[in-house]
Amino acid sequence: MTALYDAVLFDRDGTLVVDVPYNDDPELVRPMPGARAALDRLRAAGLRLGVVTNQSGLARGRFTRVQLDAVNARVEELLGPFGTWQICPHDDRAGCRCRKPAPGMVVDAAVALGADPRRCVMVGDIGRDMRAAAAAGAAGVLIPTEVTLAPEIAAAPAVAETIGSAVDLILDRIASVTPAETRKAGKVLVVRADSAGDVLVTGPAIRAVAAHADEVVLLCGPRGRDAAALLPGVGEIVEARLPWIVPDPEPVDAALVAELTATLTAIGADEAVIFTSFHQNALPLALLLRAAGVARITAISEDYPGSLLDVRHRGVPPGVPEPERARSIAAAAGFTLPPGDDGALHITLPPSDAGRPAPGVPEQLAGRSASGVPEPLAGQAAGGEPGGAPLVPGAGEPPAARAGGPVRGGYVVVHPGASVQARSCPPEVMWEITAGLVAAGHDVRVTGGPGERELAAFVAGAGATLAESTDLAGLARLLAGAACAVVANTGPAHLAAAVGTPVVSLFAPTVPYGQWGPYRVPHVRLGDAAAACRESRATRCPVAGHPCLSTITPDEVLAAVRTLTPHHTIREMAA
Repeated sequence: MTALYDAVLFDRDGTLVVDVPYNDDPELVRPMPGARAALDRLRAAGLRLGVVTNQSGLARGRFTRVQLDAVNARVEELLGPFGTWQICPHDDRAGCRCRKPAPGMVVDAAVALGADPRRCVMVGDIGRDMRAAAAAGAAGVLIPTEVTLAPEIAAAPAVAETIGSAVDLILDRIASVTPAETRKAGKVLVVRADSAGDVLVTGPAIRAVAAHADEVVLLCGPRGRDAAALLPGVGEIVEARLPWIVPDPEPVDAALVAELTATLTAIGADEAVIFTSFHQNALPLALLLRAAGVARITAISEDYPGSLLDVRHRGVPPGVPEPERARSIAAAAGFTLPPGDDGALHITLPPSDAGRPAPGVPEQLAGRSASGVPEPLAGQAAGGEPGGAPLVPGAGEPPAARAGGPVRGGYVVVHPGASVQARSCPPEVMWEITAGLVAAGHDVRVTGGPGERELAAFVAGAGATLAESTDLAGLARLLAGAACAVVANTGPAHLAAAVGTPVVSLFAPTVPYGQWGPYRVPHVRLGDAAAACRESRATRCPVAGHPCLSTITPDEVLAAVRTLTPHHTIREMAA
C-alpha cells in the first residue's frame, strides 16, 4: 500500500503480452517490451498486482480452461506472480457483470487483493479497460496499440506510450503526494478562493494539513463558502474575494490591498498553504501574506517567486487529477494524509432542520453524515483532535466490507445546469434524457442551483419531480440518498463524489477529463471526447450546435445508469 494506491490491475492481451487472438498455446506468449522490469518496480514499491481479462474464447469454444490456465501460467513464469487473476469467460451476448466494460472484475480483483477499488489503477490498451475502471471508481491509464481507436484515446483519463511509461506515471503520482518528511505545524492558513467544486476537490489536501496542524483556517471566496463549511478538518472559515482569482473581479486599489492585508493579519497564522489550479497565480496572495507577517508560505509557482515563497512547488504535469495536484502542494509543505484516510472526497453534513432529512431524502439518512456515520462522530471530523487526523469513516475498506453507509433510494438525480455554458448539456437534450429515464420507470428528481430554477422546471416537465430549492448541504443529502446522479462537469458532480454517489458524467472536453472528472467514485463518461472544443477552456461553446454534449442520447444515459446501479429499483410501470 502506498500513499495514493493500493494495487495496479492489468489487462492481459495487448498490455502485458503481445495479443495473439484466442491464444491456446503457452509457447506463443511474448511479453510486451519492458513489461517484467516495469512490474518489478511496482512490486518493489509495495503495490499489489492483478490481472483483469476478458476471455470470450472460452464461451466460443476456441480453447479450454486447461489451455487458458496453461497460457496464464506462462505469463506468470515470464512476468512474475500476480495476486489475483480475474477472468470473464463470457462473450458480449451474456450480459454479465464481469465482462469489461462492466466493472465487476475490477471490483472483484480489488477485494481479492484486500484493496479498495477507488485506490486501484487499471492499465489497459482499449476503451473497455478504461470504462470498467471508471465504473468501479478506479483510476485508469491507457497504453494505445494499433487496435486502439482514436475516440478511446481522446476519452482516456491518462495515456502512456508503453507499460514502462505507465508505471513511471503511477510511481510519479505516488511520489508527488508523499512528503520527503512530515512535520508538525501550529496554526495553518489554507487557501482555495474559487468555486464550490474547487473547494470540494481540495478537501483531501486540507485533511492532510489538518492531520499535522494544531489548527486549520480556510480562506475561501463567496462562491466556495458553502462547500467550505462541509469539509472535514477545517476549524475556522474566513471569506474574502481575491480579484486575481474570481471571474468577475473588482478593481485592485490601495484600499482593497489594505483590507485584505488586515484580514490576513487578524488570522494570525504561523504558515500558509495556497491551493490553486494550473491557470491561477499564487504570488499576489503570497505578497499580501508576507505583508501580514506570515512566516512560511507554500504554493505552486512556475514563475520566479523571489522571496515570496518559502516552499516553491513546481513541475506538476498537466492532467493530474485536481485532488492529487492539491495533495502534492500539501506534501511539498510536509503534510500527508494519515493512515486509514482513503484520499477520496468527503464532507461532513450538519444535522438537517428539526432533525428531518432534506425533501426527497430517505428517512434512514436523517441524523447521519454523508459517509453514514452518526452525527456526533461526524462532528469530530469537522474539527478533529488537536494535531490529530480527521475522521474518514470506512477509509481503506472495500465498499463490500462497509456497514452502516447511507441507505440509497431508487431515485436518480438529474442536475441539468453547470457553472458555465460550455459545460452545460442543452436543455432540450436534458429534457429528452429525463423523459427517457422516466419512461424506463425511474423516479427522477431534478435539481437546480441559484439562477437555474427555470431550467430545472423545464427539464422536470418531462415527467420528473422538481426537487425543492435547498442549500448545498440539502443538495448533498438529496445526492447521498440517490442511486446515481446525471450531471455535467460542475460542482454537484464533485458533491456527488463526496457523498459516494455514482455519477453519469455529461462531460464537455473543454478541460481534461482526467483532471476534472468525478474522483474516486463509480462513474460513466458520456459526450464526444474528441470534439473541436477539446481543452479550449472555453466558457461559452465555441462550436455551433454544442456537438460534444448535444449528441448524447437517452439510451446512452439509460445504459450508464444500468451500469452504475445494477441493483437499482424502479417504479412499477402502469399496465
